[in-house]
Amino acid sequence: MPSRLPFGEELHAELGPPRHARRLDSSPRSRVWRVELAGGPAVVKQIVGGTDAGERYAREVAALRLATRAATPVVPAVLGTDPGERVLVLEHLDHRRPSPDWIVDYAAALARLHASAGPDGADVLPRWTGPGGADIDAFLRLAEALTVSVAPGVRAELDALVGRLGRLRRNALLHGDPCPGNDLHTTGGVRFIDFEQASWGSGLVELAYLRVGFPTCWCATAASEALLHRAEGAYRTAWHAETGAVLPADLTDACAGWLIRGDALVPRARRGDTDHLARVPRRDWTWGTATARQRLLHRLAVVSRISTGHAELKRVGTLCTALHDRMTTRWPALPPLPSRRP
Repeated sequence: MPSRLPFGEELHAELGPPRHARRLDSSPRSRVWRVELAGGPAVVKQIVGGTDAGERYAREVAALRLATRAATPVVPAVLGTDPGERVLVLEHLDHRRPSPDWIVDYAAALARLHASAGPDGADVLPRWTGPGGADIDAFLRLAEALTVSVAPGVRAELDALVGRLGRLRRNALLHGDPCPGNDLHTTGGVRFIDFEQASWGSGLVELAYLRVGFPTCWCATAASEALLHRAEGAYRTAWHAETGAVLPADLTDACAGWLIRGDALVPRARRGDTDHLARVPRRDWTWGTATARQRLLHRLAVVSRISTGHAELKRVGTLCTALHDRMTTRWPALPPLPSRRP
C-alpha cells in the first residue's frame, strides 16, 4: 500500500510544509496521517478504494462544512482540501477514554450535529434511504427458515412501516455511520469524524442506534434502560434547544427498520446484493464486538419490547417475540451484546 503523504503544492502554499508525518489506523477505504503544521498538529485523510470514492469524499466535505455551523463545535475544523487527490486536512483533536455513561454526551452532540445544517443540507447531500420490499422479503424468509409462522397481516404491517420510514420528515444532517470510534471525546465535548456516508434525513433513524446496538458499526453495545432513558432525553433536550422543535417520542419504526435490514449485520464493504439474513440459520459470523446472531437477537428483543401496544406494528411485534424465542431455544449459549465499548 502506498505510504506517500498526499500533500500537494496548493496545500503546501496554504498550510505550509507538513512535518513528522505518521500513518494512523484507518479503514481500508481511507488513509490517515498525523502531521505537524506551523499552527499545530493536524490530520490528513485521503479517501481511497472503490468506484464510489469520489462520492464519499464529496459527502464528507459537504457534511463537515455544514456541521461547522453548530454553535457548539461537533466536528473538527477543516483546514484544507485537495479534491483532485480526495484529501482533507483536519484539526487534530485529542481523544480521551469515554466515561461509562458516554452515550449521554454522545447523544446530545449527535442532536447538535443533526440540527447544524439547517435546510441547506437538502441541497448538497443525498437523501437517506430506508429498507424496502427486498428487506421485507428477506425478513419473512428468515421466519420461514426458523420455522416460525407468520400471521396474516404481518406483510401489510411491514409494507406500511417501509412507507412511514420513507415519509419521515427530513430535517437533519445524518452522519451515516455514527459509531463508537467515529466519536472523539475531547475536553471541548464530543466531536464526530468520518462522514463518508453522510446524508439528509430524519434524526430519529440515528437516535435509534442507541437502542438497537449501533447497527452499522463494528462496535455493537447495549446500554441499560436507565442509561438509554438519559441519553434519549439528552438528545431531545439538545434538539429542542437548537431547533425549537419537539421531536416525536416514538422510536419503534426506526428500530424496526434497522431490524429488517440484513446489510446491517456485516461491514460496509460486504453490503449489497447478498441476503445476509438468509445466512443466519446456517452459520454465525463475528464482526467486531459481536456475532451476527447476537446482533439480530438484540434487535428482535428491542422491537418485541417497544412494539407492545403499538397498533401499527402489533403483529410484527408478536413475530419478533416468536423469532427471539426460537433463536434462544436453538442457540441457548448466545450471549447478550457487550455493555461497554472497547
